[in-house]
Amino acid sequence: MQTQSKVLKWSLIIGIVIVLNLFFNYALSLVYKQPNYEAFCPNTSQVVTNPDTQNECVAKGGQWTNNTYYGKPIVVGETQPTGYCDLQFTCRNDYNAAQKIYDRNVFVTLVLLGALCVVIGNFLKGNMLIGIALSLAGVLSFIIASMRYWSSADDLIKVVILALALAILIWVAYKKFKDN
Repeated sequence: MQTQSKVLKWSLIIGIVIVLNLFFNYALSLVYKQPNYEAFCPNTSQVVTNPDTQNECVAKGGQWTNNTYYGKPIVVGETQPTGYCDLQFTCRNDYNAAQKIYDRNVFVTLVLLGALCVVIGNFLKGNMLIGIALSLAGVLSFIIASMRYWSSADDLIKVVILALALAILIWVAYKKFKDN
């Protein structure tokens, strides 16, 4: 009977950890919408004609790249362009900037929610199961937040994230499992 009780307790803890983090992430996606690429770079027609000159390209918000390969078949007697145009250069940069801000804001929100869970979990003395579940849910929220933001974060921020995560993990381990 004791084994069943431990399995049931850990099943509840794992369930609370997973469902709480799913709740955080889905609630956040409802409240704070992720930038949509099509809103920044609308595709209005099925046929896109790339400009053949640098001036035309830049006038349309693109970026001209000097290159001997253009992607068009070579026709004898015709002058071949000396580069190609990336028409989505400007709108893609705007989208990437908006996405980076979104990733940072989601990171901060998930870290704050995780910290709140860890604090509540560590000071909740009435129910050990819920205290452990909240603490672990907070730690998982830190991990999810870091994974979502990792590609956008600068190297210094990555070191700070890792240092804070380590400090919180050590603190939780010390508070929950200290020797009597």
